[in-house]
Amino acid sequence: MIIAMPSTNLILPLIDLAPYLSPDATPSSKATVIAQVRAAVAEFGFFQAINHGIPLASQHALIEAIRTLMKIPKEEKLAMSFLKNPCRRGYEGSGDTFRTGDKMHDAKEAFYIGRPSEKIEPPGFHGPNIWPSPELVPEPEFRDPVWSYYQNTNKLGREIWQLLIQGLGHPGDLLSRFTKKPVVMMKMIRYPPFSATLSGQYGIGAHTDFGGVTVLLQESGRDGLEVEYKGEWIPVPALENVLVINAGDMIASWSGGVYQSAKHRVINKGEVERISCATFWHGDLDATNPFIDGKGEGKAEEETVADLLVKRFKSQFSLMKGKQTEEVLKGGLFAH
Repeated sequence: MIIAMPSTNLILPLIDLAPYLSPDATPSSKATVIAQVRAAVAEFGFFQAINHGIPLASQHALIEAIRTLMKIPKEEKLAMSFLKNPCRRGYEGSGDTFRTGDKMHDAKEAFYIGRPSEKIEPPGFHGPNIWPSPELVPEPEFRDPVWSYYQNTNKLGREIWQLLIQGLGHPGDLLSRFTKKPVVMMKMIRYPPFSATLSGQYGIGAHTDFGGVTVLLQESGRDGLEVEYKGEWIPVPALENVLVINAGDMIASWSGGVYQSAKHRVINKGEVERISCATFWHGDLDATNPFIDGKGEGKAEEETVADLLVKRFKSQFSLMKGKQTEEVLKGGLFAH
């Protein structure tokens, strides 16, 4: 398989969020950031963010926590496999993801957590998290830094949603209409060194995100992310204390195409492992397009967030094949 080389002439916008997030922010400074974010996501579907409010120490602790988890014996990781779990939590092994149209499975391995719930709620995106036993991985080395970062990025995801909503001319508090109990999933990812992958294999193959806002942390100096723009691939450098933000298919649809959902992929060309973490901030499972009140840009459609989630994962995980969305939603278990 021939892998198209990325362009070196294009860069994603870099936006300073401090004039919006700072306690000293003014209506004028906030309006400037809102306009910058709208322009970037309308053009590229992505932007890079500085002064985003997530402490650098929390970022570093998370990366080390992910590395610690991925080093435990394979059988211990497989014991936490999300393929055995009726809730979408736990370990994803290399090869578990195979999107429709892909020629080869992804090389990456990952671990998922989300908003905790004592009981699993259909179709399986709310439920208890899985954690390695403290005997295997002490809580200060994994659970504590992971949960701290999750809370930080959960807060930032909400702020990004409000920026995008205001960029469409709506008040930011419209967010409360469809986020009473939102799905917020966090995916911690390890990409193997280039020499450990198969010829033509991607860390993650080209795809769009299907939902709302994605907040991505990349381990500094470990490049690999590329974003498609007008037929070219833009390399996105992994920079210290710079987060990468993008919109998914749901936002593109709800905005009537004002915002873009861009294809992206990861190719780890280095001879060291690469760590990253993506937080996906969607909305309530029963939520539908909030912008169809005659004032927004969205298309009138009855598809819910749950419909979108099930539809995407049905195309990615082999055990999901052949099941109808309604079957999964009513079944009480989420089949991967």
